Amino acid sequence: MKQKSNAWLLLVLMSLGALPTMPAWSADDPSEETPEVVVRPTYVPVKPAFVVNYGGDGKLRYMKAEISLRVKNVSSANAVRHHMPLVRDSLVKLFSRQTDEDVDTPHGKENLRLKALKSVQDAVEQEEGEQGVTNLYFSHFVVQK
Repeated sequence: MKQKSNAWLLLVLMSLGALPTMPAWSADDPSEETPEVVVRPTYVPVKPAFVVNYGGDGKLRYMKAEISLRVKNVSSANAVRHHMPLVRDSLVKLFSRQTDEDVDTPHGKENLRLKALKSVQDAVEQEEGEQGVTNLYFSHFVVQK
């Protein structure tokens, strides 16, 4: 019988150890700090990918770009999603004005990324009155000449 009670006690102790522990914070004690809230960046994909012709007259050239926007918070993400037609329109206009020199070099692509970021920020700020877009990233960028 002693072995059975020891096994039962061992089982109870093991199950108590498996319970999650939660820190206790006292709101009455001002010396204790509240835990910091970690804010993770929010990314908004701009779907579908952009496929535009660029370069003006002459041979047709195409650009395909997949873009994600980094925003401050969920509220900014919702604002960007709400104004997505305006965002897409500003980017299509920007991409179609590019030349071969603008998209051939890494420096040119970085300048295009910064121009695209500024274009999106201006469009959202015009509608919302505040800036919520912090960065723009090309997920894919392909040019066909």
